[in-house]
This record gives sequence, C-alpha cells and structure tokens, in this order.
Amino acid sequence: MAELRRLRYFLAVAQERNFTRAAERLHIAQPALSRQIRQLEQELGVRLLERTTQVVEPTEAGRLLMDRGAALCEEADRLWRDVRGFAAGESGTLSFGYSASTGYETAPTLLAALTEAHPDIGTGTRLLPTAEILAGVADGTLDAGLVRCPPPTPQLVRTLVRLEPQGVLMAAGHPLAAGARVEADALADETVLVHSRGDNPGHYDAITGIFDRAGISPRLRERQLSFDAAHMPVAQGAAVSVVGESALPGLPAGLVWRPLTPAAAIEIHLLTRGGTGRPATARLLQVASRTARTHGWLRSPS
Repeated sequence: MAELRRLRYFLAVAQERNFTRAAERLHIAQPALSRQIRQLEQELGVRLLERTTQVVEPTEAGRLLMDRGAALCEEADRLWRDVRGFAAGESGTLSFGYSASTGYETAPTLLAALTEAHPDIGTGTRLLPTAEILAGVADGTLDAGLVRCPPPTPQLVRTLVRLEPQGVLMAAGHPLAAGARVEADALADETVLVHSRGDNPGHYDAITGIFDRAGISPRLRERQLSFDAAHMPVAQGAAVSVVGESALPGLPAGLVWRPLTPAAAIEIHLLTRGGTGRPATARLLQVASRTARTHGWLRSPS
C-alpha cells in the first residue's frame, strides 16, 4: 500500500526532524524521500512539515498525523504478522473433536504438545461420538478429530498416532485379577461389556476380533451409557471390559486393569481433510508425529 509506505516515510522524517537522517534510517535516497512526502501532502491536500535549512518541524496537521499514524502503522504490522502466521500455520484456531475414550490421555497429551510448540494456535475442543467426528471433519465443522478405528473415508486423511495396548478391566476381587496378565481365552465364560457396534463399528470389530483370534465367544453386554466414568457394571462385578491402558490413571477405587495375552492393540487415528484444511492443521499433524515418537505410541505391544 503506497499510502501506508508514505506514512512510514513521513513518521521517520517527523521523528528525526531531518530528511538526511530519516533517509539513512529508511535506506532510501534523500530526493526520493522528499518526493514521497510531497506526494503524501498532495494526496491529503495539507502541508505536513515546515522545512527550514536547519530543521524540519511538523505542522499542526502533521502532529495529528504523527499521533495517530504511529498507532495505525503498529496495527498494520500486527495484521501483516497475523496473516503471515495464519498462512504459515503458526497461528489461528482449530476446531478439534475427540471421542470419550481418547479423552483419557491421548487427546490431552496431543493438545498440550500443540500448545507448547505453537502457543498462537488456539483450539476449540468438543467431546463427540465417533460418527459425529467423522461427519464434522468431512463437512468442515471440525478441522481435526481423534477417534479409535475409524473406517476408510474418501474425503478424510487418517493418520495413525497410537497403537494403544488393551487389557481387561474388572473388579479388584475378580479371580482373573490375581495374575499379572489375562489370557484372552480366559474370557470365554465372562460377560464382556462393549459399546454398541452402531457407535463405532471399527472399534467393535477390533474388540470382537480379539475374541475370534482366541477362539472364544464370550457373552457380550452392550453399555447403557456411551460414557460411564464409574464403569458401574464392571465395578458391581456384573461384567468385565476390554479397554486401553490410557484409562489406568483415572480408574475408580476397586477396579483393576490387566494387560491381555496375546498382546492386543487398538488403533487411534487423527482425522483431517488433507489439503483443504486450515494451514494450522499441518502443524497439528507435525506435533502428533513428534508426540507419538516421544511417548512410544506406535510401538507394537508385547
């Protein structure tokens, strides 16, 4: 913007009270500087500077432009920085959806790492069912989503961020709690609490796949609530559940978790729209990759 450039030239002359010093400060020739100031005065139709052989003094109109012009230039500088930062993915706001199970550890860890690496990127988070996360990322309502076992979806990019080891959650007095691990085939006669397949077909199939590989068919009981922090049926001894290790830190008293044998893992993916998303989405993906390496999230469980 020519007018903004000329304003900066004027401010330099008014502050230095000297064309020569102002030209040196701006790294331009003095005649070119004088010409730019005259053009600014012509555009505004007012004299901004009183010139003498010794000093340059702003007129009353010039003093008004000095007072308010400096703030205008500072605001313009901030705006340019913000726009460049947004385009580079260093600033902006991301709308982030996550499922209840990823909220135990994976989502908070990932978002904390994003804030540490890119403090100018804000995140608006929403706890949502898997189906709504898939739909939200697809239609642009969400910039990214974190879910277990999402299905392949043409318009979405799936980035694997974690292979979460699975184990058996049960009441502390359950016979299977006596060992350090639980053999998968030991669940043959158990009632296993599961989410409805309609909630997340991929996750349901992954859990039942553990049973299929063990050659067992335990009784399956669908959860009444999509999210039950107290794990009530399990706490009451009415069922056991297969859950990821990230649930361990927040377990209610009276519940224990034992890893499965053979080792089993559930995939957690970060969903984005690829090249059609906000620039900051690329930074989120970079952070997710680093975080996964740092925490060893992609190692196969043993």
